[in-house]
Formats: sequence, C-alpha cells, structure tokens
Amino acid sequence: MVSNQFFEKKGPFTIKQIIQPINCVNVVKENFDLKIYGIESLSSSTNKDITFLNSKKYKEFALKTNAAACITTSNFEEILPPKCIKINVKNILLAVTLISKMFYPKADIDYPDETLSISTDCKNIYPNVFFGKNVMIGKNVKIGNNTHVGSNTIIERNVEIGENCIIGSGVVVKNSLIYNDVNIQDGCKIGIKGFGFIPFKNNNLRTPHVGKVILHQGVEVGANSTIDRGSLNDTVIGKNTFLDNQIHVAHNVKMGENCMIAGQVGFAGSTSLGDNVVIGGQAGVSGHLKIGNNVKIGGGSGVVNDIPDNQHVMGYPAIPLREFAKKRKKYEK
Repeated sequence: MVSNQFFEKKGPFTIKQIIQPINCVNVVKENFDLKIYGIESLSSSTNKDITFLNSKKYKEFALKTNAAACITTSNFEEILPPKCIKINVKNILLAVTLISKMFYPKADIDYPDETLSISTDCKNIYPNVFFGKNVMIGKNVKIGNNTHVGSNTIIERNVEIGENCIIGSGVVVKNSLIYNDVNIQDGCKIGIKGFGFIPFKNNNLRTPHVGKVILHQGVEVGANSTIDRGSLNDTVIGKNTFLDNQIHVAHNVKMGENCMIAGQVGFAGSTSLGDNVVIGGQAGVSGHLKIGNNVKIGGGSGVVNDIPDNQHVMGYPAIPLREFAKKRKKYEK
C-alpha cells in the first residue's frame, strides 16, 4: 500500500466490491470479505493491494509480487504466487481502469489546481527563491534555496523542487519531484496525465494516472517538451540526462543516467533506457521496450524492438548500423 501525495485515495474496498463492476465469476466466496487498500504495479504491491498481469513479458515481476490479488486471465495464472488471489477477466486493461477509478475517482482528468496563489503573496514561505512575474504556486509546494522560477509559470500543489534549479517561463509542473540542479526550459509541461484510455462500447474510457514524474539531479529538459506522469509506477529521468527541445516522454518511461536525447524524439509508455544512451533527432521509440546501456540510435529511426547494450542502430525498423549501411548501399545501386 503506497501513499500518494498528489491524488485523493478512496477505500478500502472488499474483493466482493471490486469484482462487481468487472464481471468476474471465478473468485471463491471465502475471499469476498478481504479488504484491498490500493491498486499498484506488480513490483510495488503489498499484501494489502491488488495488481494486474496482462503479459508474460512481466513474468519476473509476477513471480515475486506480494499483491493480495491480481487481475489477469487463466493464461497467466501459473506465473503468479499461489497465495495471490487470481481475478480472471476478459479485458484486463478495462478492469484495471474501472478499479483504478474506484480508488482514484479524480485522477482520470487533470482538474485545475484550486489552491494556487500568486508568488508575491507567499514570498515569506520562499525567501531564497527568485520568482518572475505572475508565477502561481499551489498549496504545500516545496522549493529549495537559490532556485529561479520564470514568469507565467505554474507550480501545482505538493510539488517538490530542489536547490539551484532553473524553471523557465510558461512552465507547468504538477505531480512531480525535482531534485537539485535541474534546468527546465521555457514552455515545458511536467507531470501531466498521459494518453491512457480504453475503448469501451461507443466511448473511450479514461484510465486514471496516479504516478508522478521524478527528475534526478542535473537533469535538463529542453523548451516545449512534455513529460507525462506515470500510471501506477513513476516516470523517471536519471541523473545528468539531457533532453533537447520538443521531446515527448510518455507515462512510466524510465531513463538512466547521462543520456542525451535530441530534438523531437518521442517515447511511448513504459519503455526503459539504460545509462549513456544517445538518440538522434526525430526518432521514435515504441512502448514496453528495453534499451540497454551505451546504445546509440540514429536520427529519424523507429525503434520497435529491445536493443541490447552497446548497440548502434538506425532506420525503420531500427537495425544495427552496419546492416543499415549495407542495405542502403544496395538500394542506391
């Protein structure tokens, strides 16, 4: 059961209450009264939480999960611990969305922060912070010494920003923890809800996103870039990683340390990067991939598969650079 400083949490709910809206029939009645206190990922769940498993790709985490119950199908039951209650459904992600809405009914849309105050009214709270004009600050925001915040920027409630940071003009920061020495350039949007929804009947049903964004020490985020918060896990940018302008980082992405990402690169959700990754401009990286350490990806590439350590790839789909060069030479004849 993980605490959440950014979203109001309801519950607990019994197993019987949880399975009612998702049309599950395989749970035995002796488990109906078990109380569930939250919905979490496989790796972060406790014995008071419910989780979900929708792919054998996550077998390693499924085998070790501490969750009391898991939303899944009969195809994946065997890779869950015996003590974990299996809740089998036809549509796992739809069930996750409906249950997430029970626990976090206000996390499917980014409602405006009603606690905002103009920075001139709370200067006594931040005596060693430098504010531009028309900066708005939410309730319980923490900002470290010698941090500069540019004009027309909004920092919403419960955000934490370290020392010696530079937050540019026209920036919006919400649902985020920012370490020391971070530089966020003009126009960035940090911690907004990601592109999470499930087609349901004749509508698109929004999935609550209750994770946060974590920017580690020395990170730089280029102008007009967007970093979505996590869905259940967090979106994390590692120490001293630099992002160029107009980059999109989707929910649950995790980047290692000392990465260099050029302009207009886009990352789909739940992809992880190792350390020292370099990506050229306008490349696209699909979701749920693992990019190893010291990988280099050429500009304009489309990455649709995992890439092991120390590889240099290019093209669509991205392939080893030598192979790409041979094919290009062949086509040019």
